[in-house]
Amino acid sequence: MSQSRALTANQVNAISKDGVHWVAPSLYMQVRDHGTRSWLFRYSRGGTNQWMGLGSTDEKPLSDARDEAAMLRVLVKRGEDPIASRREVQAQRKVEMKPKVPTFAECASQYIASHKQGWKNEKHARQWPSTIEMYVNPFIGKMQVDQITVEDVLKVLKPIWTSKAETASRVRGRIEQILGWATAMGYRTGENPAQWKGGALPHLLPATGKVSKVEHRKAVPYQDVPKLMAELRKNGSTSAKALMFTILTGARTTETREATHAEIDRRAKVWTIPAGRMKAGREHRVPLSDEALKLIDSDPANSKYLFPGQAGYALSNMSMLQLLRGIRDDGSTVHGFRSSFRDWAAEQTDFPREVVEACLAHALGDGAELAYKRTDFLQRRRLVMKAWASHSSS
Repeated sequence: MSQSRALTANQVNAISKDGVHWVAPSLYMQVRDHGTRSWLFRYSRGGTNQWMGLGSTDEKPLSDARDEAAMLRVLVKRGEDPIASRREVQAQRKVEMKPKVPTFAECASQYIASHKQGWKNEKHARQWPSTIEMYVNPFIGKMQVDQITVEDVLKVLKPIWTSKAETASRVRGRIEQILGWATAMGYRTGENPAQWKGGALPHLLPATGKVSKVEHRKAVPYQDVPKLMAELRKNGSTSAKALMFTILTGARTTETREATHAEIDRRAKVWTIPAGRMKAGREHRVPLSDEALKLIDSDPANSKYLFPGQAGYALSNMSMLQLLRGIRDDGSTVHGFRSSFRDWAAEQTDFPREVVEACLAHALGDGAELAYKRTDFLQRRRLVMKAWASHSSS
């Protein structure tokens, strides 16, 4: 109903009948049966009346409601829709109030920082950030973690899936773990686009076992080991001593690189490698020949490591391999000396197979058999390593 003069505050307060009551141009008051009173703004949009709530009369006095209605009338005359404008403002506020979703690179850094204390060796700790930086971040590092899809993961994996199958498999697993962490932190929801089992990737990529050709690391023939050892003695560098020690003990590269003086019992002639640094996750005792002991006795004990690199850190991962390549150009690897040792033991000795394998920290037998096997053949292995040192020094 049209009114010529706006109601006063007293007149508004006197209204008690349920319904919608005109108060001023475009301004109405709604009274409900339970006594609540609120302001309404009415305007026409597309030939249809629209009603917009302006709040409770208890919280907003008549003067403020009248001023707000006057301002909204101006907006309507300009062609604007007050309700649509309010929704836009509310949506923007929700966006501004929503916690910022971190990028994949930020999540990766946080994941690494929170998990690196549990990683068992320095190589593993270095590989995580380096593989993420090299293979992942160029593609999805700057993406918000909740926006990453299977297609994005494929962009990372396809360039290396067939050419670097083993690396690609590790990268996929690391992406999966980081995205899983992001989900646990509440940064993303839904399935993990990097998961393999039960995920989409097996339908889009061939299994790595079908595209990766297993290439055994080339080994120096055991007949050539004595000549190589002679070359290494002439060299006399820390890398040469580390490589000789690796050959004489049948150790893996990282086991030697990260070996410390604290792990050596010179009186008992035993090197005890902690479980955390072993591939199988079990402590391994290595009987040391006199030749192996001489290599570490010649080094000062003022460093944590038996064979320290620059600034007292562990020897570089490539130092022994580069030295070997400088002596032999046949592609032989440091890890291959474990095969050299095994071939020598099989062809030149009568030592039992289980004792020889124990020298390499290989456990033979099924789970039940291993559960009851309490010996590590230390004394019998001492004889094997002594004979191997004799062969290597001949």
